[in-house]
Amino acid sequence: MENSKRTVTCGELTKADVGRKVVLNGWVSRTRDLGGLIFIRLRDRYGITQVTVGGKASEQVKKIASSLKSEFCIAVEGVVSPRAEKDINTDMATGEIEVEATDIEIFTASQELPFSIEEVRQKDGTLVVANEDLRLKYRYLDLRREPMQHNIILRSKVSFATREYLTSKGFLEIETPTFIKSTPEGARDYLVPSRVHPGKFYSLPQSPQLYKQILMVSGFDKYFQIARCYRDEDARGDRQPEFTQIDMEMSFTNRDEVLSTTEGMMGYIFKKTLNYDLPTKFDRISWDDAFDFYGSDKPDLRFDMKLQDAAFMAELSDFNAFKAGAAASDKNIERHKRSGLKALVVKDVADKYSRKHIEQLEAIAKINHAKGLAWMKVGQDGKFEGGISKFFVGKEEEICLKLSAQKNDLLLFVSDEKWQTACVALGAVRKQLGKDLNLYNPKDEFHFAWIIDFPYFAWNEEENKWETEHHMFTLPQKKYWDTLESDPGSVKGDLYDLVLNGYELASGSMRINDPALQQRIFKIVGYSEERAQKAFGFLVQAFKFGAPPHGGIAPGLDRLIMLMCHEESIHEVIAFPKNNMAASPMDDSPSAVDEQQLKDLHINCYDVEE
Repeated sequence: MENSKRTVTCGELTKADVGRKVVLNGWVSRTRDLGGLIFIRLRDRYGITQVTVGGKASEQVKKIASSLKSEFCIAVEGVVSPRAEKDINTDMATGEIEVEATDIEIFTASQELPFSIEEVRQKDGTLVVANEDLRLKYRYLDLRREPMQHNIILRSKVSFATREYLTSKGFLEIETPTFIKSTPEGARDYLVPSRVHPGKFYSLPQSPQLYKQILMVSGFDKYFQIARCYRDEDARGDRQPEFTQIDMEMSFTNRDEVLSTTEGMMGYIFKKTLNYDLPTKFDRISWDDAFDFYGSDKPDLRFDMKLQDAAFMAELSDFNAFKAGAAASDKNIERHKRSGLKALVVKDVADKYSRKHIEQLEAIAKINHAKGLAWMKVGQDGKFEGGISKFFVGKEEEICLKLSAQKNDLLLFVSDEKWQTACVALGAVRKQLGKDLNLYNPKDEFHFAWIIDFPYFAWNEEENKWETEHHMFTLPQKKYWDTLESDPGSVKGDLYDLVLNGYELASGSMRINDPALQQRIFKIVGYSEERAQKAFGFLVQAFKFGAPPHGGIAPGLDRLIMLMCHEESIHEVIAFPKNNMAASPMDDSPSAVDEQQLKDLHINCYDVEE
């Protein structure tokens, strides 16, 4: 072939190109040899084109075509021809044409594949996918799969749309350091030893938090960064050691402006990349109500099944477990005056849920620290059946009226001395029911909501002290400033989370800019002036030079793309993720290094017994 450089991509050709001479480059997806006619599905990231090698091809081209196997990388020269009406494939962008090959060049051959790149489905329609470690070991092959190509391309588009929107609103993209001072921000830091400063270490940033606040002091009133962040914590489906967030900060602002800016950005991203219209304003739910109604501060709002207060039932019988829940109290939530006896009414499923199904739900409640899951069914005659029904004989009408329960409904209850424990346990059951019963509203594919009015402090029972729910630079709501020390449990923070479909997507807050107020917060959580100076002295010092009021937020990019792609793991939307052991099977990192490298860094390693 004189010129093997492609002239078109594999997703570009249409019926309007019939008769055109073209050169395609790509990978062999599959071949079919029908004797006198060979079909080749040629793939690149833009799509698939069907190539035919028939009677018009030379013997040499036929010989090359018959030798092709999956994932050979080739060039094809040929002429675009129309497919017969019966052969048109409406599922392909190029389904009306094919390319009659006149020449083929093999760039490189491929070994036998460790797993199929082509989509393979079982008879029930389930997609067959290789195990994750095998996919990560051969990630370069896994990334050729259409689902992975789709996800990574969408990620690129979302990043570009983010930059477009924020730049249009006057934000500046500013990079912050990757080697920073280690500060106590919650998770363990990844440490980097310094060669030129023996015995000292840099830290990889868990977030650019302190630096973006310093940028506000520096006068850059609208900052953003698509920032790489690092946390040495156990991996899970929506978390891994290195991750990316859309980091934002604004000066001379307030909570409403930060929220509306984020809403506008999300609306722009979804419209630009998915052509999906989000509401201009997202729901706003207080932290108290989020737990009380949904059992979570990241509720899935695609279905409307709320937890209900069932404290009244403690007076209707001598069922002792309910009496304890009705009298619930908790140092963290005494201000709520809400009971720890919660009910969930599952509509019209009583005849479908066996005791075995209910026991599976009870196991979920117990994993979330409930002592058990009480239940009963509303029979067709309106009487209670099964479970704890014997304790409430004759009380059916009153209970059903107050809980809005009807015939064939399943009633579930959790009772605990702590309000939040009862909410979380029954909330986990609610989440599982949403999945099991497919309760999601098909018209509500992406349901965003703001969780606001968080408690500022949480009581640590093990250490017998107060600590902050978010971080120590969060601004307490102004109406609580006078009672910070005298009543920490009642203080609400000027902070907010953005949730989407049951996941926390972003966390943010207004920040403290007054050094005196910052010192008060340090003191309440047990940080001495010396300790605070050692950890955060450079930030506190900066605040002494005219720090403006400021606040921000940081949506997780990996988690956002995961949800946009309807995936369950961020590994599916990151090009080269780590596995659940924080390792990369492809390049075997982390790995041992040469002794000389350790000497240069003044480090000695020793064996750890298993």
